Amino acid sequence: MSRDYEPVPGQWYENLEDDESFRVLKVDEDAELVELEYLDGEIEEIDLETWHEMDLEPTQEPEGWTEDEEDEDEEDEEDDWDEDEDEEDDDEDEDEDWDEDEDAHGY
Repeated sequence: MSRDYEPVPGQWYENLEDDESFRVLKVDEDAELVELEYLDGEIEEIDLETWHEMDLEPTQEPEGWTEDEEDEDEEDEEDDWDEDEDEEDDDEDEDEDWDEDEDAHGY
């Protein structure tokens, strides 16, 4: 029995043949490609013809699924690092100003 659902970005589906859940990341209608992400983080591109041959059922987001939390944590760490680096640069600028003042006044 074939079910024909259009791929919707952000929507989760279950492949009933393989008993696997995945979500659609992107649909490129011009290239006729669908980008999927599986529970293990694997990303795959399939063509629309393959999509329509699959026995799919829309499903809810799996319990315990964390959407890119690791990526967000990494970005936060990078932002923190950038801020620390900027603060150090500011300190160096202040030190340079101080040195110039010392030279100007002969201290």
